[in-house]
Amino acid sequence: MSNAVFEPASLAGIKLKNRIIRSATHEGMADEKGFPTEKLKKLYIRLAKGGAGAIITGYAAVQANGKSSLFAMTMIDNDDSIPEYREITNAVHEYDTPIIMQIAHCGRQTRSETTGLQPVAPSAIRDMFYNEEIPKELSEDEINGIIDNFVAAIVRVKQAGFDGVQLNLAHGHLLAGFLSSHANRRKDRWGGSTGNKYRIIGEIFKRAKKRVGDYPVLVKLNAHDGRKNGMKTEEAIRIAEMLEKSGCAAIEVSCGVVEDGLYTARGKKLPADAALEYTFKYKNLPGFIKTISKPVLRAFMKQPKPLLKFNLDSAVLIKKAVNIPVIVVGGINNIDDINFIIGNQNIDFVSMCRPFIIEPNIVSKFHKGIQTKSKCIMCNYCVIIGEEKPLRCYYGKLP
Repeated sequence: MSNAVFEPASLAGIKLKNRIIRSATHEGMADEKGFPTEKLKKLYIRLAKGGAGAIITGYAAVQANGKSSLFAMTMIDNDDSIPEYREITNAVHEYDTPIIMQIAHCGRQTRSETTGLQPVAPSAIRDMFYNEEIPKELSEDEINGIIDNFVAAIVRVKQAGFDGVQLNLAHGHLLAGFLSSHANRRKDRWGGSTGNKYRIIGEIFKRAKKRVGDYPVLVKLNAHDGRKNGMKTEEAIRIAEMLEKSGCAAIEVSCGVVEDGLYTARGKKLPADAALEYTFKYKNLPGFIKTISKPVLRAFMKQPKPLLKFNLDSAVLIKKAVNIPVIVVGGINNIDDINFIIGNQNIDFVSMCRPFIIEPNIVSKFHKGIQTKSKCIMCNYCVIIGEEKPLRCYYGKLP
């Protein structure tokens, strides 16, 4: 076993007990204002007690029209939430575990039914999953307002005692949409070239630095997706270089957008029964249609391959191009792969999502040699049912 995995490490000045991070995972444990609940605090305490090197929270929205359509998303758009978030950071720090808040704007990947507002995007292009409404193309003033709201959120995150903040530039949300030629068809200074598409992120870094100095700002970056004109690793490498110049503290490498289906959270078979019961697109279909749909969904929605370590190749290429820490997520579920990634591939940290849902103490189990592999069966019921219920493991069965 590689000692490097379980040795103390530093991530942009943040001290970690080991190199295994809990990746941002939507928890669905906020109240009606988007403030964190006691249930969410208890989840983070379990993760801290369970040995996670660091915790990255589920995404928190920086403004009202950027809220997800998923159940009970946290918000960081109001100073009144700071004391309640501080309770969480204080509780987690008792276990010498750093906690980083991920912040986001969901862009066109939300619904007016949830937010009460029309979705917005770089360009007025309908999302193939959220295909009920065409998003509004953002004006120059609105883009500047979003930049300022990201910066205000970063200030709140720091005031709440988080060890750092992570910008969500992945999975088809607003900032990822700006970076993608699939979603961004603009002809002005916010679209076209990679530099123009990156401009909104560069501005967030520039304005944040004036407010919070060297406070660690990390990113989660898509290295590739399944869209024809979407993100490709070659462009992601150029963006990674720009991020380093902007003062980014670390890059977590991920992939996929919602339109791709379960490209980001892969499994052996499509959880069709969960999708038909809990996804807004399908749950109100008549019963007989659902019965016919199940085999059709499974036949036509092919799961992408490989199932494991599917962002590693991109992460290795990105790591070669930058000097800042690189974290890799995606299909990492056993200690042998973690040792290989850290010990042989020059990647600084690994992060996991689903293994922590079934076993919040998975890192402790790995460290003590109690087990070498996660008990997660990659059924993805947690991903689908999270549209309507708080986070938990369903182990391939409908509740």
